[in-house]
Amino acid sequence: MGTPVDPVAPVIRAALSSVADRPGYPLTHGIPELRAAAADALARRYRVPGVQPDAVLPVIGTKELIAWLPTLLGVSGLVVVPELAYPTYEVGALLAGAQVLRADGTVQMGPAAPTLIYVNSPSNPTGRVLGVEHLRKVVAFARERGAVVVSDECYLGLAWDAEPVSVLDPRVCDGDFTNLLAVHSLSKTSNLASYRAGFVTGDPQLVAELLAVRKHAGMIVPLPVQAAMTAALNSDEHEVQQRERYRTRRTALLEAVRSAGFSVDHSKAGLYLWATRDEYCRDTVDWFADRGILVAPGEFYGPAGAKHVRIALTATDERIAAAVARLV
Repeated sequence: MGTPVDPVAPVIRAALSSVADRPGYPLTHGIPELRAAAADALARRYRVPGVQPDAVLPVIGTKELIAWLPTLLGVSGLVVVPELAYPTYEVGALLAGAQVLRADGTVQMGPAAPTLIYVNSPSNPTGRVLGVEHLRKVVAFARERGAVVVSDECYLGLAWDAEPVSVLDPRVCDGDFTNLLAVHSLSKTSNLASYRAGFVTGDPQLVAELLAVRKHAGMIVPLPVQAAMTAALNSDEHEVQQRERYRTRRTALLEAVRSAGFSVDHSKAGLYLWATRDEYCRDTVDWFADRGILVAPGEFYGPAGAKHVRIALTATDERIAAAVARLV
């Protein structure tokens, strides 16, 4: 399944414990060092210049943010979610009392004007990567209608066969962050899923609105986690090492899955293989289970996934090798 299994880097663990004896309340906005580290990392790792530290807001894991974002922003009306996506996009919209439309991110979204549009590139579950021109069309479509675009970019650092780009990339938004939010997680390349560590940035006005509400709602990232995030964002070495672990696992698993008679669609980036042999996904799940391998049924992520399964790269080298041996 999609949960990290590799060690947390020593530099991150040291930062976590370094503030364990600080009894006061942490800052909802985050310590200045964290916000600066996030802005610097976006520029350094993902070619996103121009992010102001004041427009960075740490969150208690990005799933929490996505679940409550429409409510925190007072969104009503229509929310567009990816056609294939993990369920929290839809759940968050329903919690806010909004209507939900599944779409693939293109401008053909029907006659209703959306108030918020989610994109997820690289995608969970498919590993699909939206290119610059595709994202430009989404941004233009949203701005014509006054909608907010929220780009879930938690897999942005895990590129294999395509170059993922941020919605804040100048090639996408021309340097204008108005009505754009980018959501980033440290669960994937820094193995911090248990820390619940993420942040959102983009339009300073939208971030300020989120901050104002979150202060009163008690949505505060603990100080030790903020310190750990700062260390993780300032350290690229551990991130590169983790990416290469996943690359090695992907290479072995991809070959084995194909040798077992499956087609792998998309899967250009991220932590999953989106596999099919053109049968109902639950039958495929059973086939893998008979071989002691757990995969996720594609229909869990939307009706369009009914003939696919999601296979995660998040297992130890030993478990990946065992799965490969059972498939070939």
